Amino acid sequence: MKIAIGSDHAGFKLKEAIKKFLEEKGIEVIDFGTHSEERVDYPDYAIPVAESVAKGEEDFGILICGTGIGMSIAANKVKGIRASLVSDVYSAHSAREHNNANVLCMGGRVLGVELAKEITNTWLNAKFQAGRHERRIKKIMDYEQKK
Repeated sequence: MKIAIGSDHAGFKLKEAIKKFLEEKGIEVIDFGTHSEERVDYPDYAIPVAESVAKGEEDFGILICGTGIGMSIAANKVKGIRASLVSDVYSAHSAREHNNANVLCMGGRVLGVELAKEITNTWLNAKFQAGRHERRIKKIMDYEQKK
């Protein structure tokens, strides 16, 4: 498994913790930055991560900013991306099982490291259930193709 990861300055510390957590699990992580807590703009990291995932260069993406809101908005502008802002384990599970989310967004100022690890692990281990959910995802993808 290969994961693209990115953050802005507000998500930097959590990104580093999640990156280490993933690498310790044997997952390859491609770090798109940022590489410090110096103030930056979240779209500069969200869009490249999302584009890379959409092209199939990585299996999934993880984006972290202060709240996760900006990253999720920016990532969802990229065709083929289903970025989900997640702050709890149940939503992490549902994001993958029901929505086939390919980018996980979290808030570095919202979540503690241990909960973020649990969310990440749950999200990565959940499987898309297809069935009735597949029809809904197809409607979204069909709409994207019209643009």
